Amino acid sequence: MESGAAGAVPGRFPFPYTPYRIQEQFMEALYGALEAGRVGIFESPTGTGKSLSLICGALSWLRDWEEKRRQEEAQLLALGAGGQDGLTPQQARPDTAGQPDWVTAFVQKKEERDMVNRLKEEQIRRKKREDRLEKIQRNVQLKYAAKRKRCEEDEAKRLLQLSQEALSQGAGEGALDLPDHNEDELILAEYESDDEKKVVSGLEEDDDLEEEHVTKIYYCSRTHSQLSQFVHEVQKSPFGKNIRLVSLGSRQNLCVNEEVRHLGALQLINDRCMEMQKNKHEKKSNEENEGKRICPFYSFEQMQFLRDEVLVEVKDIEQLVSLGRETKACPYYGSRFAIPAAQLVVLPYQMLLHEPTRNAAGIKLKDQVVIIDEAHNLTDTITCIHSAEVSGSQLCCAHSQLSQYMERYRKHLKAKNLMYIKQILYLLEQFVAMLGGNVNQNPGCQAVSQTGTVLKSINDFLFQSQIDNINLFKIQRYCEKSLISRKLLGFVERYGGPASAVKTSKENQKLAGLQDFLLTLQQGSDKEAGTPQSPPVEAEHDQLRTSSPLMQIEGFLSALTNANQDGRIILNRQGTVGQSSLKFLLLNPAVHFAKVVEECRAVIIAGGTMQPVADFREQLLYRAGVDPARIVEFSCGHVIPPENILPIILCSGPSNQQLEFTYETRDLPQMIFQEPKKANQVEQVLVEYAKCIKRCSQTGGQMTGALLLSVVGGKMSEGINFSDDLGRCVIMVGMPYPNIRSPELQEKMTWLDKTMPRAAGQAPSRVLIENLCMKAVNQSIGRAIRHQKDFASILLLDHRYTRPAIFNKLPQWIRERTQVKPAFGSAFAELRKFHRGKLDAL
Repeated sequence: MESGAAGAVPGRFPFPYTPYRIQEQFMEALYGALEAGRVGIFESPTGTGKSLSLICGALSWLRDWEEKRRQEEAQLLALGAGGQDGLTPQQARPDTAGQPDWVTAFVQKKEERDMVNRLKEEQIRRKKREDRLEKIQRNVQLKYAAKRKRCEEDEAKRLLQLSQEALSQGAGEGALDLPDHNEDELILAEYESDDEKKVVSGLEEDDDLEEEHVTKIYYCSRTHSQLSQFVHEVQKSPFGKNIRLVSLGSRQNLCVNEEVRHLGALQLINDRCMEMQKNKHEKKSNEENEGKRICPFYSFEQMQFLRDEVLVEVKDIEQLVSLGRETKACPYYGSRFAIPAAQLVVLPYQMLLHEPTRNAAGIKLKDQVVIIDEAHNLTDTITCIHSAEVSGSQLCCAHSQLSQYMERYRKHLKAKNLMYIKQILYLLEQFVAMLGGNVNQNPGCQAVSQTGTVLKSINDFLFQSQIDNINLFKIQRYCEKSLISRKLLGFVERYGGPASAVKTSKENQKLAGLQDFLLTLQQGSDKEAGTPQSPPVEAEHDQLRTSSPLMQIEGFLSALTNANQDGRIILNRQGTVGQSSLKFLLLNPAVHFAKVVEECRAVIIAGGTMQPVADFREQLLYRAGVDPARIVEFSCGHVIPPENILPIILCSGPSNQQLEFTYETRDLPQMIFQEPKKANQVEQVLVEYAKCIKRCSQTGGQMTGALLLSVVGGKMSEGINFSDDLGRCVIMVGMPYPNIRSPELQEKMTWLDKTMPRAAGQAPSRVLIENLCMKAVNQSIGRAIRHQKDFASILLLDHRYTRPAIFNKLPQWIRERTQVKPAFGSAFAELRKFHRGKLDAL
């Protein structure tokens, strides 16, 4: 164990059972890191109870921190009223150097009074919240009263809707030069920029919602299932009954409005939700909006009720959604209302690492604690979140859609909207021109004269595409606030597809061009892909790509606002303009992580396998401005006995041929594997694999074993547990170095060599390649050992694993038990002995 964390641990940690010694060490190091305000890199192999150690260690610190704060407050309130004796110099004495004595005394007294008043207000707020939650916890009749009221309100709304439908029947069509009533929602509202008006949206208008954020822990993990698993661990822990926990998620996971949920794609759900929310607030002041869709679950009163229910009892995402349906309250917004009072906030780490998403959710990191679990790919995740790519087909399609939209509604759009639409159209024209094409022609039919990949700095790209005079920050803000992509999607849904019922009137004849163009685009993309008939799921995604390309383009425009030195633009010109693409590549992920480590009291980066840690330390933390003295590293061994694991590095094969699987040999037929392309096929393969293994254990069976071939970095190498008989031997064939010929990787290597010092005589680019390789190895070989009584052998087939620079990047618990076998015979004998012994023991 390595630990540089300071701080004594008062008492023992509450734990549901007697912890392993390594769990105690983990919790002690974690407690010390949180107390000292450190940035910690914590490694604890799968099967060692990492989640429970994180929960009990972190929540023990939070419990002690809150108790210490309460004692300090009580002392200050008791002594503050009688003078400044109980106040520290920093609390009671502002900087009044050089001022007359009477001024100094007056300022000191005022500071004391203000501080005492603040503490009193905090106490009142806390007491009010605690009383409210206690009342809800004890008085179940409140739930039934609220439910009965909701039923009455629902019935009243249903009757009102029926009467409105009856009145609207038989109404004639409007004049031809005006959009019909149902088209109102497609027309952009008058837009005023921030310079002209303070834009306030949603429920932020209500001052009562401004609640003090208590000290809390933000726990992030990668997937929805990992977060649910963590919440269940909290429920089973000694803290499960008393902790105020809230689970956050995307609208895709939390929306309970079936009309919105059926849209499927996250961006479509987001836009429809925001539009409904906006309609509800416009309706307050304008009764003409009566026909616009609003969300029945967006009720402030019911969302407050849901917030309190969430704080009273720990719930995972599924339980939160069920509660939302039962209470007719939006879980997405209701859970966000619970953030200020929550002690533990559980969320996907994309939500925390992306600043606009973080701000929209109401997450405030100042002086809080962040724990990022499953963080072995943290650097890559930040890079992916802030990178963006658009194809030539998407650019041309968006230009066509937006042009048709502008022509259709030109008379009804205000000057500001027209100005921004024209600017966006100009941007799209220039982007397509950079790919060597013309927006007015079908991108699938335009051949690219100069194929290949070109990398440019952001500034060079903006200058060469002649858009450096356009304020992209304002364009980005306009897209976000006007919901133009949502309006455009509604327009295309109505007029852009062959299935749409477009009237053959004068006003709609000009829209036929849009239909024809979109149809040829769809056919063109099918020809390019070489698939005459796509499966239903893929067809759905193709439809999304052609019907809402502006959504994807908005992400690319946002990426262009990064600092010039932090990213590159990749122009990929291939075959046709439609197949070509523009991609923003983020080179410096630390720039987006800096605010997290600056604002937070402490940040813990945790994982089962964090080796090699140099990437985190040098590329992420040092570049984010973290003082090396603030960084603490902790790594613990495994709970399995030493005799339950047999790692072997095999240098030669049966014919004494040295094993070195390099790039030159990768195209040989015997080196090629293939794994399923779709997620549902992965499940099918795993089921068949498990069936084979089960048949092996049956007496008299013909099967003697099962072999599963997987690609490193593919669907099988991460996130799937091959515990017990599913994984008794893991064989790593060669060293999975990344494709060094990739333009993105080459640019990253060049950038690192320019901006980072050499480490131990090695170029930073070489260190990067080795680290990427060994991260993939460590993730893959860790699949087999999943709990204390598990056992497995690990075979590394390549002599290069014996090199110190490579060998030292294996996890410590594997490294210290590894045997190096120069010849095949001795390795095979050792494997037979190991597995024969385990078989006899069973």
